[in-house]
Amino acid sequence: MNALGLVNLPTEEPSLIAQSPFELRVDLGRDVPETDVRTALASGDVGFLHSYTTGSTVDGPGVRVVAWTTCCQFRCQYCHNPDTWTLATEELQKYRNGLKIMGGGFTLSGGEPLMQDRFAVKLLSAAHAMGIHTALDTNGSLGARLSDEELKHIDLVLLDIKGWDPERHRQLTGNDIAPVLDFARRLASRDRPIWVRFVLVPGLTDNSDDIEQIARFTAGLGRVVERVQVLPFHQMGKYKWKSLNLNYKLNDVQPPGIEAIERVCAQFSALGLRTE
Repeated sequence: MNALGLVNLPTEEPSLIAQSPFELRVDLGRDVPETDVRTALASGDVGFLHSYTTGSTVDGPGVRVVAWTTCCQFRCQYCHNPDTWTLATEELQKYRNGLKIMGGGFTLSGGEPLMQDRFAVKLLSAAHAMGIHTALDTNGSLGARLSDEELKHIDLVLLDIKGWDPERHRQLTGNDIAPVLDFARRLASRDRPIWVRFVLVPGLTDNSDDIEQIARFTAGLGRVVERVQVLPFHQMGKYKWKSLNLNYKLNDVQPPGIEAIERVCAQFSALGLRTE
């Protein structure tokens, strides 16, 4: 176990270092007993990671180390990491000085990190104690698992808002949107910085009225929203669905064009929000 309280994988196991989040990772936890999994999730002493990478410039300010946890309760039709939906755990200390020099930090992503909330808190708190900027990339639906004190160890929340209409959101993700919006309001009331992330998927999330409502809600959160990232849908995770024998419904969906992306960015910008 290292200084962050994480178990180092044996050298014969596949490395956790990934070239990108699009690498297929499956069955790394096949031999972990169910009782050990339950104990780990409850205590936070051990966590389960899909992979981690260094050098990201899109998951928070500066250059960052990003760790992707396994497990997610959302079932987004456009997910590019369906291999994180199932469960199998490592380093920041050596990047500490470089991250500070480059104005970067550590981002915990997934999957959904708050499926392992005790582990997420322990990892983010340890990074924060080192003086490393911390960011949590989350769909927000499990935000109630974090106490106000624990939120203080998270310098930035990258909040994914998938849609607006409750029925469409449930069809898209399999879950309700209300807890997501409640968490956003809570972050704003406690003055916690937010980057809102919205994935633009033609035919699924491009309803103009829905986007307008998301923009109005986001603007209403106030100055804590530092930016809105409009992320165009892509097919880079398509092969994972096939490899996992999952029913992929978006085979024929093309990435949005520049005009569509600009239109959505303009809807957010019109309400005074910084977009990218």
